[in-house]
Amino acid sequence: MPTERAFQYRPERENHTMATVALTETTFDEVAQSDGIVLIDFWASWCGPCVRFAPVYEKVSAKHEDITFGKVDTEAEQGLAARFEVRSIPTIMAVRDGVIVYAEPGALPEDALEDIIRQVRDLDMDDVKKRLAEG
Repeated sequence: MPTERAFQYRPERENHTMATVALTETTFDEVAQSDGIVLIDFWASWCGPCVRFAPVYEKVSAKHEDITFGKVDTEAEQGLAARFEVRSIPTIMAVRDGVIVYAEPGALPEDALEDIIRQVRDLDMDDVKKRLAEG
């Protein structure tokens, strides 16, 4: 069940102190390959746009408790940044039911991030998986 898995990876949600979870090479695959939607923010502390985007990401994460909101510190997790060919930060990635359905660099305003969430929710995953199998 997606909601249970989301809470499984975000125990801090129980006390509502933070809405995102730090992802590492050790935890990334387990979280990203779970059922449901996972949004991932690839960032670094020295990146001005990343720092400005962080409050937007946190605010939106608090509105969507059924979604896992992850953050990958590209300085600490250089292997993950290389694996996903992150060349510019912040980069936002959306994964649904274990399939990467969106990955683009750039800090987004709140309405644009909400629009991405809406589009990811609206995807017909049977069709997405069928197209992946065909192509």
